[in-house]
Amino acid sequence: MANNDINRLIDMLCEKIEEAKSPALKPNMRIVDNNEMLDLLDELRAQLPVELKQAQDLMETRDRFIETAKQKAEKMIRQAELEAKTKVSESEILYAAKERARQIISQAEERARRLYQVANEYADDALTRTEEAVQAALSEVKESRARFRAISAARLQEQRDKLDRKPQSEDEEK
Repeated sequence: MANNDINRLIDMLCEKIEEAKSPALKPNMRIVDNNEMLDLLDELRAQLPVELKQAQDLMETRDRFIETAKQKAEKMIRQAELEAKTKVSESEILYAAKERARQIISQAEERARRLYQVANEYADDALTRTEEAVQAALSEVKESRARFRAISAARLQEQRDKLDRKPQSEDEEK
């Protein structure tokens, strides 16, 4: 669900930038509301801990699964050993029970390793996607900010140029 919120916020950032008006003669630049962009980025930043929490929860689930698998395997071993003792204590029966217990432990450990690997890959992928989304949003904001500064500086220079021309015109009239 948080992933959808993050994607929604990124989509909103993109929409705001795409819908922003372009200054005259600068079709590749956009004028955006600084506060609105910063508010969206703050919301995005607030959602990131949710993704991190989900990754941590997944890792905790994995650890609980591993522990449960080990406990079940140990219980199976104890049960197999108890059954072997209560039955005829021939070496073949005891050997078969221990071999079966080792197989169960081996299978449980292999399954735990696979789950651990899958959980780590998922967590890494989720964090990578989150990092990429935040980086893209940050790049868009930086570009918008640079365009805004350039436009603002150009307009300020235009105003200065107009003001500089007025006194010269008044001097010529005298």
